[in-house]
Amino acid sequence: MASTPVLITVTGPDKPGVSSVLFAVLTRHGVDILDVEQVVIRGQLVLGVLVAAGHDAEGLQESVEQAMASVAMRVDVEIGVDPGSRARIGSSHVVVVLGAPMTARAFTEVARRLAALGTNIDAIRRVADYPVTGLELRVSVDDDTEAGDAALRSALVEVATRVGLDISVERDLLARRAKRLIVFDVDSTLIQGEVIEMLAAKAGCEAEVREVTEAAMRGELDFAESLRRRVATLAGLPESVLDEVAADLELTPGARTTIRTLKRLGFRCGVVSGGFTTIIDRLVDDLGLDFAAANELEVVDGRLTGKVVGEIVDRPGKAVALRRFADQYDIPLAQCVAVGDGANDIDMLSTAGLGVAFNAKPALREIADTAVSSPYLDAVLFMLGVTRAEVEAADLADGLTPSRL
Repeated sequence: MASTPVLITVTGPDKPGVSSVLFAVLTRHGVDILDVEQVVIRGQLVLGVLVAAGHDAEGLQESVEQAMASVAMRVDVEIGVDPGSRARIGSSHVVVVLGAPMTARAFTEVARRLAALGTNIDAIRRVADYPVTGLELRVSVDDDTEAGDAALRSALVEVATRVGLDISVERDLLARRAKRLIVFDVDSTLIQGEVIEMLAAKAGCEAEVREVTEAAMRGELDFAESLRRRVATLAGLPESVLDEVAADLELTPGARTTIRTLKRLGFRCGVVSGGFTTIIDRLVDDLGLDFAAANELEVVDGRLTGKVVGEIVDRPGKAVALRRFADQYDIPLAQCVAVGDGANDIDMLSTAGLGVAFNAKPALREIADTAVSSPYLDAVLFMLGVTRAEVEAADLADGLTPSRL
């Protein structure tokens, strides 16, 4: 005898025993379980069970309704529903949406755009409530081709820009959960501010250097040439200013949490910077990083000469360094993540499997896979599918007190 698909949806206050009562009824009726999904939001349970019932679907419905009434839960039973194919195939993409705040109006725009593209939202879960609100959507596109993929990304980038959200789009494949190496830019990414400007302040030419820096970050000036011009202003400074500036560095909020969490997950973590090794080395030691690449300032008789020694780590040099470290640890580039903020990070982000533009200039945002516009570096974790709850649970297990300051 052909079976009848029956969808049972239970809602109400979450409490022990609801599932056991429901499945005891299903056992007595000898049904087959086709699908189960449960979510609890703010203490409210939504439990959906799709079953294949035998000859007495109506009797099953009556038994389920009586059982759920006995535990004060609401239930809706649909007999003869179409089991559908999405659950068997699975979602095609994962969309992460971050907002500070996440307004209903902004999220509605995302949902409308997905619907207009024929994209179904299969599941939604919260990945963060601090320092941003983060939602992870598993979706199935109507046009699962390269053209459809490009249309989805383009549409969501437009929505993100218009409503002030950060949105990432990745295919829901094993590779998304297999990232193993991450590289950060340093200035205005891993740390707040620009090291070269801090050094320039010691030489009394901060404004001049900042102007050159901003032009380079916008992509208006070749980085190597801009670096030489800026470093030349430091000629004559005592070598001791490098230690002074290194001691004054301020990490970007969330930087320690991000590195600590990724290392727990087995990531190789490091930096590739257009900054300077003497200062970067202190960051490497402080954060326990695995690798670093930066520029070397020339020092003669205890003073800076205003020159850089050796090959400059510029825009193409950053991508070369990423490839070198990926080869060193035998990690495919598809499993690498790069995070940066300026035009000189373009090649590095383009080379990595996932490029994240962090509070970035337009030139970088245009080519990045995703962008983060909040000032908190740990928002990168949420883009990778790590939840705030998981971060805090791991910190507690290690004896650390999660901080929300």
